[in-house]
Amino acid sequence: MSACLQPSDALIVVDVQRDFLPGGALAVSHGDQIIPVVNRLLTRFSCKVFTRDWHPADHLSFSAQPAFTDKSWPPHCVQNTPGAEFHPDVRADLADRIVSKGADPKQEAYSGFQGTDLASWLQARMVKRVFVAGLATDYCVKATALDAKAAGFSVFVVTDAVRGVDQPAGSAAAALDDLEQAGVRLTTSQEMLKT
Repeated sequence: MSACLQPSDALIVVDVQRDFLPGGALAVSHGDQIIPVVNRLLTRFSCKVFTRDWHPADHLSFSAQPAFTDKSWPPHCVQNTPGAEFHPDVRADLADRIVSKGADPKQEAYSGFQGTDLASWLQARMVKRVFVAGLATDYCVKATALDAKAAGFSVFVVTDAVRGVDQPAGSAAAALDDLEQAGVRLTTSQEMLKT
């Protein structure tokens, strides 16, 4: 299947928020390097969705001594705080939809589809394929891509527009392998945008 863009494609930009970027509470190494790529992609899609972590201050995943693994993270992306804001350099103003996730204090939620109407919203716009970019490869990008696949979309992950937490080392690469095994295609922005 070609990754060249079609009118019925959508771009999902996952969690490009201050707390996940250098200097943030849960910074993804080199996460800021994806922003120029994401901004280029945003100009080429007619349907663009941003997801964001939108946690209450008492979210179950927050730990005073975080292990940097599922349900043990430093407090991050707390609702209505600067850390929850999209990075100022990313063109979030181009989004057609912003999906908030992780607002239930008793539930971890990595996917933009979990507990939201994103699948039906995309289907109502006749979207057939989704391209996923953002942070972090081994958690929210992976979960969003897998849920998009489960919802019946053809799914691509844009490898030069994602970065991983990568703890333990190798988990980001393993996540990409898992996605391929699940039928998600890996592509690059160059492959997508070539004419």
